[in-house]
Amino acid sequence: MKIAVVGTGYVGLVTGTCFAETGNQVTCVDIDKTKVDKLSNGQITIYEPGLEKIFLRNLKEGRLHFTTNLAEGVKDATIIFLALPTPPGEDGSADLKYILGVADDLGKILTDYKVIVDKSTVPVGTADKVQAAIAKNFKGAFAVVSNPEFLREGVAVDDFMKPDRVVVGTSDERAKKIMTELYAPFVRSGNPVIFMDEKSAELTKYAANSFLAVKISFMNEIARLCELLGADVDMVRKGIGSDERIGKRFLFPGIGYGGSCFPKDVQALVKSSSEVNYDFEILNAVMKVNEEQKLFLMPKINAYFNNNLKGKRFAMWGLAFKPNTDDIREAPALYMIDALTEAGATVHAYDPEAMPNVKQVVGDKIDFAEGQYDALVNADALIIATEWSEFRTPEFEKIISLLKNKVIFDGRNVYDAEQMKQFGFHYESVGRSTVTNN
Repeated sequence: MKIAVVGTGYVGLVTGTCFAETGNQVTCVDIDKTKVDKLSNGQITIYEPGLEKIFLRNLKEGRLHFTTNLAEGVKDATIIFLALPTPPGEDGSADLKYILGVADDLGKILTDYKVIVDKSTVPVGTADKVQAAIAKNFKGAFAVVSNPEFLREGVAVDDFMKPDRVVVGTSDERAKKIMTELYAPFVRSGNPVIFMDEKSAELTKYAANSFLAVKISFMNEIARLCELLGADVDMVRKGIGSDERIGKRFLFPGIGYGGSCFPKDVQALVKSSSEVNYDFEILNAVMKVNEEQKLFLMPKINAYFNNNLKGKRFAMWGLAFKPNTDDIREAPALYMIDALTEAGATVHAYDPEAMPNVKQVVGDKIDFAEGQYDALVNADALIIATEWSEFRTPEFEKIISLLKNKVIFDGRNVYDAEQMKQFGFHYESVGRSTVTNN
């Protein structure tokens, strides 16, 4: 099958590469010539475990192509995926200018039946708007389908190649057959392709991400309560996670969620609700809890240093919003960096992948270390903001030898409190008792 993917960001590049991996001919289109040239020459532009290997294989085999020319890219395609940004506006609504702009251009290009697929996360009613934008200039037959992505950064290739489910919103029988054929190689184990109307498919993506955000914020509130009551959030998590109605996933407390999906999608669903005069009270509370949670460690840090951080130096392990990605959008680490530097402290940070992206945002506001242990030299304390695997079993004796003080503020509950006590650390985490070295 011949496929076009418009947009080579995170979703577009993963989508195009994975479709090529099952034998399709895929052309990815982007207006950024520099990016297209890099991709055409085998230089991958995002970090995602497992992606580069299949990207290079399909590029070499001639199944994956890149162009800046929209007409050229979609000319022979049966299916055209729109994987374009939908950034939040000031009011929280998703900005559809990129999608509708391309839809308008497609109307001037199409000459025969195509399936136009909204792969981006878009508000309810977007398929209708795309349909109208194309129909202004093209009077022939075409279909607009909603096919939201459910990719988790860090495991996106597995998510795409072996999806839990595929959601397809279409009322066009011809499009339904084409989408069934397209996804057949990905659901051979029996996981469902769920067909529904376009609006339900659009809402499904927002509902899924918002529900997961609710679980995360709920556990963060439980963690706060645990500290006040003297309970242990890890024990509570295990106790409720064994209930199959609740499940074990997304119950780990921390310093809030970030990334490109949860913050934007929750905000957009609240905005969509307000447009039909519905006050989505739970999600408003979720957003409030998450904003507060990003700075959850700051009162602990201030209390330990007697509300005087001026001149203090903090090592920070982790900058990405989660491990196994270089994505720093809405990353809690950035909020902590602002709070620490505004208080007069300095930050010496290390992240395996995200440092170049952070440097573009903060410039010389903080120092960047060459390795995780380099960040510790002469630091007054260590802050853990992202739970990368390499931070889980470090050389604690080395940490002790490099830090000025045996102090760790753990925003991801990476370490065992009893182990921290044995090493003599002052150790503070989320929803667990403080370990003191007094």
